[in-house]
Amino acid sequence: MNLVDAKIALVHDWFLKNSIGGAEKVTLFIDKLLNKNYSQPDLFALASNIEESKKNIFQNRIIKKSIIESFPFGKTKVQNYLPLLPFAIEQIDVSQYDLVISSSHAFAKGIITSPDQLHISYIHTPMRYAWDQMNTYLEQSKLSNYGLKFPIKYALYKLRQWDFLSSQRVDYLISNSNFTAKRIRKYWGLTSEVIHPPVDIERFNFKNIREDFYLSVNRLVPNKRIDLLINSFNKLNLPLIVIGDGPERSKLEKMANSNIKFLKQVSNMEVENYMSRCRAFVYAGLEDFGIAPIEAMASGAPVIGYGKGGILDTVICFNESNKKDFSNGILFKKQTISDMVDTIDWFEDKKVWKEFDPQDLNNYSERFSPEIFKTKFDFFINKVWQEFKIKS
Repeated sequence: MNLVDAKIALVHDWFLKNSIGGAEKVTLFIDKLLNKNYSQPDLFALASNIEESKKNIFQNRIIKKSIIESFPFGKTKVQNYLPLLPFAIEQIDVSQYDLVISSSHAFAKGIITSPDQLHISYIHTPMRYAWDQMNTYLEQSKLSNYGLKFPIKYALYKLRQWDFLSSQRVDYLISNSNFTAKRIRKYWGLTSEVIHPPVDIERFNFKNIREDFYLSVNRLVPNKRIDLLINSFNKLNLPLIVIGDGPERSKLEKMANSNIKFLKQVSNMEVENYMSRCRAFVYAGLEDFGIAPIEAMASGAPVIGYGKGGILDTVICFNESNKKDFSNGILFKKQTISDMVDTIDWFEDKKVWKEFDPQDLNNYSERFSPEIFKTKFDFFINKVWQEFKIKS
């Protein structure tokens, strides 16, 4: 059977209208690629509430859901059923498909397939809250304050066991960065093909005049470390605009001084406008990849970020001793207020933003264009399809 004749299932963890981020955008791009080059895949998820909203990225397509959808608040708060999600994803029936592609940051890779089916999983991250960032999540969790830290830790212990076991069922893994590939080797003992996510760089304008404010565009969740940004800019007393929403919003707003402005309901066009005018894009979290910094570069903005994780695939740190070397940002070594404050103080004092040419930053961002992703992803799935057919 040729790949163009294969029946395809595309599985993602969940689609929530208040949480459409990088992983969902990648899933949409994979869907479009499969539609154009092969056949329209059927869509699956643990839960979804985007179908009747303005954020329905799949328009009028049917998304087949799990049993979680029938539970109270299952459509909107699927994460509340965390201990049941491994069971739920395994109940989704994809037995009639030749090719199953999962786009997974948590559970989608756990879909069960037979030896006669090829399962390729694009991994955005092994579950952060179950592995290396468990303590960060627990420190920020309200449940920890109610004496539930031990049962939560035990639930995560069991989740790690399932996460490892389910990873062994996947035929081929794609990771979104070298950092994610390293974590996959560490926690699952498996190798993966690194294919960076596609970034829609064409929609950004790098020609606007830079202004004096700093910008963050993020989900307001613990691992993004927006709390570190807030505390740092409280000390710096420099203008910071935070675009995004999430469970941390109320707490962060209470922490912030008057120099920090939060924006919630912001259109894509407005985000593009802010990115094209900011002095620099600031990023304090430990990310597996990070699409927003690429979008900032496409907008001509340098990135100031924590120098660990997936950002090392994209940000080349400015070297004052050799200004002729290409750079597109500044990296601070420690995820602390003092390190971030010192870095931005130096950036301000030396007027380092003047060292970055917006057009050069935009040119660099083209390395992560949809066209490059399409070429690499298409080549990979064709290669492994042929390998799989020969083996079977």
